[in-house]
Amino acid sequence: MRKPLPTPEMKPTLSVPEAGTYLGLSKSSSYDAAKRGEIPTIPFGRLLRVPTATLRQMLGIDPVPVTEPGTLGHDPRGE
Repeated sequence: MRKPLPTPEMKPTLSVPEAGTYLGLSKSSSYDAAKRGEIPTIPFGRLLRVPTATLRQMLGIDPVPVTEPGTLGHDPRGE
């Protein structure tokens, strides 16, 4: 039985193979998916980590945050 996917507060990032287990992937398939961009990763030198929050959103466990236009520092009016 697989452990439940941790919250971002409990474990902010996962290894690629660990994230792959929640997607039903083998270790090599997990790295292949990460290389194709299907699993989002953060590079730290040669190390790749998967953000737990993003994985939880991909799996529909947590809602995807909705942002209002202009909240990311971009004003569509050009001001």
